[in-house]
Amino acid sequence: MPDARLTMIFGALLMLGIVLLALRWTFGTGRDQPSPHLPDPDDPTGDGLLTEVSRLPTEAAAQVLRSRLAEAGIRATIGRDDDAYRLLVFPADVANARVVVGQTRW
Repeated sequence: MPDARLTMIFGALLMLGIVLLALRWTFGTGRDQPSPHLPDPDDPTGDGLLTEVSRLPTEAAAQVLRSRLAEAGIRATIGRDDDAYRLLVFPADVANARVVVGQTRW
């Protein structure tokens, strides 16, 4: 009878070890992978991937300009600064966005 008990304990420990190794492999620490760059939340110039193409005094003007960029197929967003609204686009769209912004007549 002691042999069956010993076999059961050994089998349980072996299964626990296998499960722990599988969990470690699945949910490992990932220290060997580079960590993504986290922007500084206190940096007012940090817009991530976006570039400012225009600064407008009112939200209505920013919305109108954003809709004109959307008509031209350019994705844009509006960011709020202290006393102005900033029109932001991706770097690949900066040249085209500046053309559209330059053609806009108020």
